[in-house]
Amino acid sequence: MKLLKHHLATIAIIVAIGLTGLMAGAANAAQPTPWQMGMQPAATTVMEDIRWFNDFTLIIISAITVFVAVMLLLVMFKFRKKANPTPSRSSHNTMIEVVWTVVPILILVMISVPSFRLLFKQLDIPEYEMTIKATGYQWYWGYEYADDGMEEVSFDALMLQDDERAELMAEKGLTSAEVPRLLAADYNLVVPVDTTIRVQVTAADVIHSFAVPAFGIKIDAVPYRLNETWFRADNTGMYYGQCSELCGKDHAFMPIAVQVVTREQYKAWADAARSDVDEANTLLSKLIAAQKKVAATAATDVKVVSR
Repeated sequence: MKLLKHHLATIAIIVAIGLTGLMAGAANAAQPTPWQMGMQPAATTVMEDIRWFNDFTLIIISAITVFVAVMLLLVMFKFRKKANPTPSRSSHNTMIEVVWTVVPILILVMISVPSFRLLFKQLDIPEYEMTIKATGYQWYWGYEYADDGMEEVSFDALMLQDDERAELMAEKGLTSAEVPRLLAADYNLVVPVDTTIRVQVTAADVIHSFAVPAFGIKIDAVPYRLNETWFRADNTGMYYGQCSELCGKDHAFMPIAVQVVTREQYKAWADAARSDVDEANTLLSKLIAAQKKVAATAATDVKVVSR
């Protein structure tokens, strides 16, 4: 009996960890947090590489800064007038001149190799499964699904005003973190997880910029020009971005809200969106709520078993 209880407890812990990961993925929301330092958590491999390259260059910059500071202190104390009343009249040192020429070149080469590799990864769009067109307007985003059977699915996404946020939070019992101020939109860009998505970006009036930090994407939206980028989200959840190009008086009020869902949930949403986007969003909300309820119930049962 004790052995059986031990095995049940072990299984319960494993299941709990799995469910916790599921719930965390479903509830994940990449957005700025109060007093945040550094970048947002990565949701794509491109953003993981960006974070690594940032840390890599920070180490190099810190080492250079410390070295220069030490050399300055050495010069200040060792060669001050009191300690060195008779200064040297030497004006050239071949070895030092070679070193301070060669070493910076080697440092730049060491930085350039991963830099070019990352740049190539960002610009070289792999074989994609979906195409979405994002158009910047003053001051909101318009989205069009360009795949076969989805051509009729398009909508505009405007930032939720404070009264709209309050009404939505009261109606659905949501928290301010789930409906973030200045980031939440009335319509989310819905995409499936683990899917390579090509994003075509343009503008209808002035230059905008389509940027989602957690995905590691930022590309200008230029009138009469079609730019391209891509992403592949690793986890479900809500991911937020904003226009990153000064585009007028409401530049700060045109957020980008990307809702990453499971492939099954996306298929259900897409089938419904061909007829009515509002009904599709309602259906998607019900599917996600049902998933959370099942996960929460299972987690509660696991806790009871583990006891």
